[in-house]
Amino acid sequence: MTVAVRGADRIARAFARAREERRLAVLVYLTVGFPDRDAFPALARAALDGGADVVELGVPFSDPLADGATVQRASEVALRAGVTVDDCIREGAALVVERDVPVLLMGYTNPFLRHGYQRLADDLARAAVAGVIIPDMPAEESAELDAALAPRDLARIDLFAPTTPDDRLARLVPRARGFVYCVSLTGVTGARARLGEDAPALVARVRRHTALPVAVGFGIGGPDQVRTLRGVADGVVVGSAALDAISRAAPSERAGALRSFVASLREAAAP
Repeated sequence: MTVAVRGADRIARAFARAREERRLAVLVYLTVGFPDRDAFPALARAALDGGADVVELGVPFSDPLADGATVQRASEVALRAGVTVDDCIREGAALVVERDVPVLLMGYTNPFLRHGYQRLADDLARAAVAGVIIPDMPAEESAELDAALAPRDLARIDLFAPTTPDDRLARLVPRARGFVYCVSLTGVTGARARLGEDAPALVARVRRHTALPVAVGFGIGGPDQVRTLRGVADGVVVGSAALDAISRAAPSERAGALRSFVASLREAAAP
């Protein structure tokens, strides 16, 4: 069974494949349960059909402080539908079994804390989900969660912003696992017309401290920003723009619209 591959190894394999193909890895974020619970599984598979290398499953939360209006609205819809951490893990497990892809949960500290860190690690490992991204958990405050995840070879992906000082990068980046997530700009998530000007410099500063892949996210609105990152980063993370592509389409056309949008990112990721 494909689920024998451990989480961090699955992430490494995805980035290695993209590197061999001389392109950026494409990471796509989708809020579980948006636009509704029944439609979501087909959308997650449409993202993979379009060429996503990694899927980030958004865990809905009532106060997503790092997110802009698009993800906030998606989270509200999912919460009204009753989506839980358990639901997100089940969706991830199904994707791994069917498609043998790396899946990460992206959410905020409170839902994971309520779930219980050891239980979370056990559940993620059982589902072959690769790990978590938690924007409101500083690396300095992650010891308890890391103690639960590390023995299971599960990654907690660190995020670093352009405002991160060099001494903090030097202290924390060498401890990163999976890949390093560089935030392209200061502010919240949301598609932008232009890439944050500080992103290339941040990636260069991060690379001084790690051989792990480096991905850039926040504000990536479409293929133009992806092209800008070729030769700079190893991967690109797109979330709000993917949710926008879903929202703009008629219900019967949502999967096709998302698949086409992700395919445009994948095309832009290659020379």
